[in-house]
Amino acid sequence: MRGIGSRGDTRTRVRTASALATAMVMARTTGAFYVMGGVLGLVITAVAPGDEGNRPLVGSAALVALLLGVSLLFWGPRMPHYVHHGYVAVATVLVTVAVHWFPNTVGAISLAAFYVFVACDAAIFFAWKWLGAHLVFAVLCCLWVVPSRGLPWWSGLIPAGITIGIGIVVGILTRMASDADIDVLTGLLNRRGFDRALANAIDHAQRTGQALSLVLVDLDRFQKINDHLGHRAGDAVLQRVGDTWQKLLTPEQRLARYGGDAFALLLPNSTEQAAILLTEQLRAAVTTGCSAGVTSWQPGESGSLLVSRADVGLYRAKQAGRNRTVLESSRQLPLAVELREAIDRGTLDVQYQPIVSLSDGATRAVGVEALLRWSSHAQPDVTTEGLIRVAEEYDLISDLDELVLRRACADAMRLQETFAQLDLTLNVNVSGLELAESAYADRVSGILADTGWPADQLVLEVTESEIAAESETAIANLHKLRETGVRIAIDDFGTGYSSLSRLATLPSDILKVDQSFVAAIRSDSPAPPLLGVIAALSKSLDLQVIAEGVETEYQAAVLTELGFALAQGYHYSDSHPVSELINDLNDRHGLVGVGRTEHEVNTNGWIPVDNPFDGGVPGAQS
Repeated sequence: MRGIGSRGDTRTRVRTASALATAMVMARTTGAFYVMGGVLGLVITAVAPGDEGNRPLVGSAALVALLLGVSLLFWGPRMPHYVHHGYVAVATVLVTVAVHWFPNTVGAISLAAFYVFVACDAAIFFAWKWLGAHLVFAVLCCLWVVPSRGLPWWSGLIPAGITIGIGIVVGILTRMASDADIDVLTGLLNRRGFDRALANAIDHAQRTGQALSLVLVDLDRFQKINDHLGHRAGDAVLQRVGDTWQKLLTPEQRLARYGGDAFALLLPNSTEQAAILLTEQLRAAVTTGCSAGVTSWQPGESGSLLVSRADVGLYRAKQAGRNRTVLESSRQLPLAVELREAIDRGTLDVQYQPIVSLSDGATRAVGVEALLRWSSHAQPDVTTEGLIRVAEEYDLISDLDELVLRRACADAMRLQETFAQLDLTLNVNVSGLELAESAYADRVSGILADTGWPADQLVLEVTESEIAAESETAIANLHKLRETGVRIAIDDFGTGYSSLSRLATLPSDILKVDQSFVAAIRSDSPAPPLLGVIAALSKSLDLQVIAEGVETEYQAAVLTELGFALAQGYHYSDSHPVSELINDLNDRHGLVGVGRTEHEVNTNGWIPVDNPFDGGVPGAQS
């Protein structure tokens, strides 16, 4: 597809070929025409009376057509596009030979109808100029061969005219149908057309064993162009980007406008590294910043899985700062295989770190954060962040998130039954990919209903960058969850896209100050001024604040003085399995941390209970 520019933003797009012109469809259609023509030719040659012409030659031509049709059906999908021009031209020649040498004149005129097959095939698959060339060749042959049977010169006009008329009509109708796969603004394939091309490419790759790569590209901060310069300016940017990139691609490489400001690129017979190099060339060819995710197809994978993995790469590119290319390799790591098995068997561990109250000076446990813990045999040094990334890359994050949330809610129910007087909240992290799923809020509500954990005691933690990924679905999920009573915490606050204007509009209830700010609290230097600003800001916006990463008594004292009410960190407690946490809370009478006095214990009014995980009967006492 090429674009012809005119004034301003008005464009006229001209298709060079039908969207149906894929190797598989061309092979099957042309092959079917050949087989049908060959069979009909053999039959009519065998039964037709007369001794004119050359019956064996006509029969041989029909047999050749049949064999060519069979070859197309079997090997056509592997043939280059230009080979089909030869097949159509040969078909014209075979029809002409059959008409000229058929045993009787009536049958010869009947065989002239086969020129219509030629016209239909060329009209469906070739550009207008090549369709015209094939029609001219067929018409000239028809106008010569029909009178050659001793008929008047004008006798060939009717089959020739029918051939031209059907060729033009089929060409128009085919292109009208193909336009349903075309984006009107850019002239590129739209999402429907690209999905169709992707399915055909996967089918071809499965038969031939060729490589196949996919790239998803998103223009960075495109919404700002529409907001500040208007939609006409945004449309012009999309057209310019599409035109520029299309000129850098070969005919086999299919570019599509996948939706909004997102483009998709299908690269047959291309490795991941070659796809990355081409993507970098495309990014360098335009002045608009863009992020890209690259992946490749593996045998047995569906098109939706391939797009999903490329989308993870695109998401990673945006999370890493935008304007870059990220590879999400299709080669499944041993770690991913092991993680899949661990999820299926439920052998992943969920531990809990207390969140404490600083307001009463006794560091009383008021909540716990669920933390994923797992020791991998394939990669023992993998971090939790690395584990989450693998889960996102290999489409495991949904099952992993559900497992952690369900396990955490069930454990929290046991904690609450044991320590009713604590009125604990449960904090659980959520992946940005999960948050962007339309059914996520309903899934959370279902887990809460199954486990019995109250919605108003659940806090879902998301990083601001995940909320800020301009996803309407993510924002809608947050609003829907808050309506049920679930609270939303912005994790790692101060390190992402933090801004006062965004903070006032984001659906959130709690700020979790990134531990890097707490780590900057040292006895030999003043406390970071931003901590005081955050404390004051939270009060004005009616948001709770949790300080993460508290490791020393001095840091705890400074945070208390600044007005922070909640904190967590190694100074109070490491993460523990639920059974150990119950023991620890019982031993410390509901308090968390070191250096607690007997006076503090007694004034808290704590009464130890049996640990249900050690054989006791679960229950709460006040």
